[in-house]
Amino acid sequence: MSDRLHIAVLMGGWSSEREVSLTSGNGVAEALESLGHQVTRIDMDRNVAQVLAGVRPDVVFNALHGTPGEDGTVQGMLDLMQIPYTHSGLVTSVIAIDKELTKQALVPHGIRMPQGTIVESERLYEADPLPRPYVLKPVNEGSSVGVAIVMEDGNYGKPIGRDSEGPWKHFDRLLAEPFIRGRELTVAVMGDRALAVTELKPKTGFYDYDAKYTDGLTTHMCPAEIPEDIAAAAMDMALQAHRLLGCKGTSRSDFRWDDERGIDGLYLLEVNTQPGMTPLSLVPEQAKYCGISYAELCDRIVRDAL
Repeated sequence: MSDRLHIAVLMGGWSSEREVSLTSGNGVAEALESLGHQVTRIDMDRNVAQVLAGVRPDVVFNALHGTPGEDGTVQGMLDLMQIPYTHSGLVTSVIAIDKELTKQALVPHGIRMPQGTIVESERLYEADPLPRPYVLKPVNEGSSVGVAIVMEDGNYGKPIGRDSEGPWKHFDRLLAEPFIRGRELTVAVMGDRALAVTELKPKTGFYDYDAKYTDGLTTHMCPAEIPEDIAAAAMDMALQAHRLLGCKGTSRSDFRWDDERGIDGLYLLEVNTQPGMTPLSLVPEQAKYCGISYAELCDRIVRDAL
């Protein structure tokens, strides 16, 4: 196969992260075109298999976020069509998008993660599932979609009121975890290498979906100004998680670090198998810190898929 490839960039779709996916996909497409590749942009709809069969690309760059592009559905379709694709495969995608399955895969191998419990949303109106403060998050969503922190001061009512706004309005089952005070860290892994540690400092509230994708709402400290042993531990945990889950291409592991507890306060929260590729995204930022341009990053992800 020649160096010039025909690459279909799959983006958009119908998840809650559609707009971010379109931004990621268009950025990737422009970068790959700048390197001389032939690129076909595909805004995914229900006829995506028919479209891909007509396009017949050498490889698909999966720039989808959320379901069905990140949960194994699209991966299974591409496997059946025998089209190579970027990022993780079917089994890894099914496990990594499910926060409870991720814990079952990683915790037995020594990866420290918060102890949580699955709760039916309706039960939240009766009593708290954990002592406050605690975090509620959808089991099968990424990018901090639908995350809420329930504080001691009864910010959602005590017990939670039916008229309060939170993820329980949109999801039947949620994961409840103890709230870990401290700092937000993230580590990107590319291939078999952890790139760096970034500290995320939201200017208001916490690092939710809006803070991730709205320019100016979060300060990125890359590399994070943290002790060397904490940085090394975070990078090691991210690389271990990437390997244990069987991730390919790039992944991003998110952490909370209670800096009053030292190394014992470092917890892995989740592993994102298809990190964003927008101008605000963390993987391109860490790659740039390591001397890897955005276009080179996109090209390496494609080559890894082949």
